[in-house]
Amino acid sequence: MSLKHQKPSYQPLPTAAAMDNPAMVESSSSGSSNGSSREDVANQANLSPIGLPQTYSSQQLMPSDSDSMEEERQRLRPNQYGGDPNIPGLQSAVPTRFAAVGRSQWFTVTVLCFVNLINYMDRFTIAGVLPDVSKDFNIGNDSAGLLQTVFVISYMVCAPIFGYLGDRYSRPWIMAVGVGLWSTTTLLGSYMQHFGWFITFRALVGIGEASYSTIAPTIISDLFIHDMRSRMLALFYFAIPVGSGLGYIVGSKTAHLANNWRWALRVTPILGVVAVLLIMLIKDPERGQSEGSHHLEATTYKQDIKALLKNRSFMLSTGGFTCVAFVAGALAWWGPSFIYLGLKMQPGNENLVQDDVAFNFGLITMVAGLLGVPLGSFLSTFMIKRYPTADPVICAFGLLLSAPLLTGAVLLVNSSTAATYSLIFFGQLALNLNWAIVADILLYVVVPTRRSTAEAFQILISHALGDAGSPYLVGAISEAIMKHLHKNPSDSGLMEMQSMSQVAENATAVISTTATGIIDSMKAAADYTDAEKFEGLQYALFSTSFVEVLGGIFFMITACFIIKDKFEASRGSQEASTAQQQQRAIA
Repeated sequence: MSLKHQKPSYQPLPTAAAMDNPAMVESSSSGSSNGSSREDVANQANLSPIGLPQTYSSQQLMPSDSDSMEEERQRLRPNQYGGDPNIPGLQSAVPTRFAAVGRSQWFTVTVLCFVNLINYMDRFTIAGVLPDVSKDFNIGNDSAGLLQTVFVISYMVCAPIFGYLGDRYSRPWIMAVGVGLWSTTTLLGSYMQHFGWFITFRALVGIGEASYSTIAPTIISDLFIHDMRSRMLALFYFAIPVGSGLGYIVGSKTAHLANNWRWALRVTPILGVVAVLLIMLIKDPERGQSEGSHHLEATTYKQDIKALLKNRSFMLSTGGFTCVAFVAGALAWWGPSFIYLGLKMQPGNENLVQDDVAFNFGLITMVAGLLGVPLGSFLSTFMIKRYPTADPVICAFGLLLSAPLLTGAVLLVNSSTAATYSLIFFGQLALNLNWAIVADILLYVVVPTRRSTAEAFQILISHALGDAGSPYLVGAISEAIMKHLHKNPSDSGLMEMQSMSQVAENATAVISTTATGIIDSMKAAADYTDAEKFEGLQYALFSTSFVEVLGGIFFMITACFIIKDKFEASRGSQEASTAQQQQRAIA
């Protein structure tokens, strides 16, 4: 059979040395024709980058037969642009230090970070004014939590669709349409007077946001490699905690100034229009460009899904990230309301204002993100030099450390303001260690032509089992506990096993009647006391600690497979690129 009719397959490279820069295989395969070899690649010197710390997203994980891992890492340092000088165009296209980043690349990263920022601002604006929303529509905690749940459900369902499109069509245009959609639906939703219509438009917002979140990280992946990819991803994922914090602050303060919570939803649509115009100016890089893999063709969607399901590092890290999403979703949605109820119970805080609590919570979230995301990258950089499995271990450490800190905050919120805010800050700081590292893991264990699909698949799983249900689940559990405490005031603060059995029955009843009882849940909520509301949310939020421990276990197991899966992705990408170039040459 001629090479023309052979299908490209993912076969092992001659050695593992090509992992750090897949493009080097092309130069080494040319042999005597151009006088290059692996030693030519060895002369690419890596200048020390500045700014955000690296996580070595493309570091070599497996040594060759003749060299140790440390020798290979020293031998395969790329030049300041990260490319092979024997490959035209790659040298200037793939910088590995900030000074070498071109204007077009900076523009692309800046726009993507800006859109991600307003994306998360919009997502958590309602959380900053949730008590006002509940009062306006006369709904209970279960229906209030359902607002976030329907948004995330539509978001996760549409993510695979946009992931498929993002691997095959123009990514800037897909993002522009999506951002325009969520900006429009957010604005229209602010004018809805009926809860049914309001929750419908929140679901439509999720469709628009899915188009952006699945595609943006893959553009960064195609522009950068090595430490610069990790640094740019860290910049990109700053927007998650910072944008969430701004959502609380802007939402609560805008509602306070306008004396109407609906105006809080009319800020991000204005910024969304600007974002659409900027996105249309972005250049769509060639898929696999940064890794020297050119003219890669996408495989079928069925083949993509099968490959992802067999990728153990991807699936296990997605399981860990699902736990992160569960905790982040529950705390982001109910955190301000719960803290407000707890602080209000302290002597002297009877006149506490909800806006002040939302502002403080948002500020803590922002600062924890600004410090936590680069701290995760720094720890990865420091640890990866000796421990190739450091990335998932750091993620596990963050979750296992965050669990007791956030549990302590939940316990102390009604007795100590300083301790509560301190524990929340350090708990979120530990949780934020995950964001950039998890994204980096996905990008280096998945071949370029499957990355948008992998992003979408991760979004689907993490939100379906994570923050799609956690706001509603916490709200439903708290509602059941409040009903029990309302009927049995003597159980307040005790919650013995017999009482917990009744609470479990109430929670099951509340959840099982969701599909048929949404209209009933929109009726006037029971006249619960602040103490009952506080205890209901307190016991419901304890569930997040158990989920964090489970996430830590997932990441620890990921560490057992990360080296092999990264090597498989690197050699698969290069082998497919080489085979396709040979086919074109013959044709």
